[in-house]
Amino acid sequence: MSNTKHPATSETAKADPAWVKWLDRRTGIRSLLHEALDEPIPGGARWAYIFGSGLLYLFLSQIVTGIFLTLYYVPSSDHAHTTVAYISKVVSSGLFIRSVHAYGASAIIILLIFHISQTLLYGSYKGRRDLLWLSGCVLLALMLGMAFTGYLLPWDEKSYFASAIGTNLIGEVPLIGPSMQELLRGGMQMGTLTVSRFFVLHVFILPGLLFAFIAMHIFLFRKKGAAGPIQEDPYTPKLPTQGFYPRQVAMDMAASLFIVLALALVAHFLPIDLGPRANPADTSYIPRPEWYYVPMFQWLKIVSGRWSLIGGIVFPAFLALLFAAIPFLDRGRERRPWRRPVVVASFVIFIGSYVALGVASHRDDARDPSVASQLALQKQAEINYMRQPFQAQATSGTTSASLATSNPLVTKGATIYEAQSCSACHGENGTGTAAAPALVGIDRKYSADQLAHLLHHFSPKMIQGGMPAVDLDPADTDALVAYLRSLK
Repeated sequence: MSNTKHPATSETAKADPAWVKWLDRRTGIRSLLHEALDEPIPGGARWAYIFGSGLLYLFLSQIVTGIFLTLYYVPSSDHAHTTVAYISKVVSSGLFIRSVHAYGASAIIILLIFHISQTLLYGSYKGRRDLLWLSGCVLLALMLGMAFTGYLLPWDEKSYFASAIGTNLIGEVPLIGPSMQELLRGGMQMGTLTVSRFFVLHVFILPGLLFAFIAMHIFLFRKKGAAGPIQEDPYTPKLPTQGFYPRQVAMDMAASLFIVLALALVAHFLPIDLGPRANPADTSYIPRPEWYYVPMFQWLKIVSGRWSLIGGIVFPAFLALLFAAIPFLDRGRERRPWRRPVVVASFVIFIGSYVALGVASHRDDARDPSVASQLALQKQAEINYMRQPFQAQATSGTTSASLATSNPLVTKGATIYEAQSCSACHGENGTGTAAAPALVGIDRKYSADQLAHLLHHFSPKMIQGGMPAVDLDPADTDALVAYLRSLK
């Protein structure tokens, strides 16, 4: 950095208070502010330039809310759901913070779409800004990776089955797919190792890469400077410039304030739901990904079968490479969108197709009565779970340590509960699923003798619900009854 002082900076420094001069002599804060705020913008400040700063704010918001959530979160299949439920139901403002974090991920995707659209329509990748564009493409991929890895961490049924589909898709990649899938899952099945690895990716590895590429993106942007409006020459700017401070700073701050208020209002009035704990044995659950992955999910349904490799892997990879190569394919000076019909039309067609696929997915779900009914049951199960008071779930897959040591009969009953696959319908630890009601608190409705009788002589409601026969001897029946009555 040059030691030459900017004239306006030197003039303003004379009127600074003594403490500011003291701080500037020791830190060089004034020259740093000059470098940060006096960036020249060809053609002056515009609202079209707020998206980059908005994305940076949202990233910082995700870090702050994410740090709060990690103070309570335990990355294991035994504790993940319980700790998220504790945050949502017990911790003061916990549900609000979690909702801001969850909605913040969607807000980042929305702003990324606007930022990419503005950059592409303005031709801002021209003028030897190809590395700037490529670093932005990497940031887009990393943000999508953050959204994918964070989606599993609540370990409810929605996140479990949606992430299972995503990791299955990775397994379809030729040659390296199965190894990548096993590495990501920590084995063939999803469990504690999967949660811990997704947590490490979401909290350490991907944020570290994001910090590095954000720094690179800002450095390359400052190196080449703002591209300016569409009439500006990308190689030899001719329009008069205006400093980043104060007008563009004010616009960016106003946009960030709007994002703050929007996220706060949505998080307050439409808090994020948490569904029942993930039950891998629940074959009735119909998974659906987050909204920004729904079009891809619909596309995979269309190209399933013998075209799955080409349509699900090769074609999306080709589109991604084509998107990254735009600055190398469109190398002319022309920036006006109506003079670049191929690039602009291709982008508009892609966005339109992506939206159409999302609409088609929701339309197909609504037209299939069985699917629509099951999705409604799943949504109602989430609502019902959020209405229930917090209850610490049993760990180690069967029962809590305190129950195991205090009552061996309960421990035996928990083993029978799992062996009979009761959790497939009634949920792990009897919390209930969309297929069958919860068993928690059943001791308040039935005595031990009544429960034992019901296990061998089903009520009409149990028969109608399709409950399978229970073949247990009296000793095992007593143990299962003891376990069921222990579910508090």
